[in-house]
Amino acid sequence: MEQLVTALRAIGEPTRLRILSLLARGELTVSELVNVLGQSQPRVSRHIKLLASAGIIERLPEGTWVFYRLADHGRGQKIAQSVIALLSDDDRVMARDLERLDAVKHARTNAANAYFAEVAKDWAQIRSLHLSEGSVETALCEAARGRQFKSMLDIGTGTGRMLEVFGNQTERALGIDLSHEMLNLARLNLEKAGLSHCSVRHSDLYNLPFEDGRFDLICIHQVLHYLDEPRTALSEAVRVSAPGGLIAIVDFAPHQLEFLREQHAHRRLGFTDTEMEYWMREAGLNNVTHLALRPDIQDAEANHLTVKIWTGERMSTETDLKPTPELTPEHTS
Repeated sequence: MEQLVTALRAIGEPTRLRILSLLARGELTVSELVNVLGQSQPRVSRHIKLLASAGIIERLPEGTWVFYRLADHGRGQKIAQSVIALLSDDDRVMARDLERLDAVKHARTNAANAYFAEVAKDWAQIRSLHLSEGSVETALCEAARGRQFKSMLDIGTGTGRMLEVFGNQTERALGIDLSHEMLNLARLNLEKAGLSHCSVRHSDLYNLPFEDGRFDLICIHQVLHYLDEPRTALSEAVRVSAPGGLIAIVDFAPHQLEFLREQHAHRRLGFTDTEMEYWMREAGLNNVTHLALRPDIQDAEANHLTVKIWTGERMSTETDLKPTPELTPEHTS
């Protein structure tokens, strides 16, 4: 009862009600809330602190930035949802807030689009070398065998595309990335897609800030070839996967396109099945599968990339354990 009274006291103030209304429409920083509310940063920060302490909203650090959103579980979530349902957009103050919020989001959209315009040319060049993304996504969904998932983690989420692809197959989904610009772009895309149960946050894939066994679907889409230690990153992903959970990896088969290393920061020029499957089993996955998706290119000499999809399931019991191969996997430099 004491916790409930604390939460109700936290909400029971006009500015904090306005903050709840705004956060119901997406994650926002303190500076963005300041722009919408027209109040000083210390005052807004004080209101936010009270709401966070009561479990009504959550704090999401992202480098030097901090995003806030409504709590996604617990009593705080239930209270917030009940109160928000009673708020009216026709209220004069609320209507003005929403107008200012649109302006804030418009500025964020412009910044995200400007960044994407800079990198789009590089992405287009790489995409032209392999099978269409739509074909890859279809094959990836087929590899998931139509399963429904409680929680998804997309490692190196980029534009948030994998969250969109699996949005209808998961109850909650989270994408992580180190790029603030990419995270802003992902937020924009998720909002456009109406995927309120999907969110993104800043995080290091080598040191995921989650407890063991949290996610029953983990996607690592076109990420490992950028890493110095892909094997370590995979092990960390397996750590946070739930028993019986599915891990799906999308990357390239071995190739000789050196310009990808020189111009696009690719650390590895693809991975062999032997190498990847060894890492997956070593990390604790079984039922490992692989699929090759080759582009339909007439010229046999043309440069192209074969996309590979590897899947594996987290071992759920000791009886699932299989001996790790003694042979050293073949490496591709």
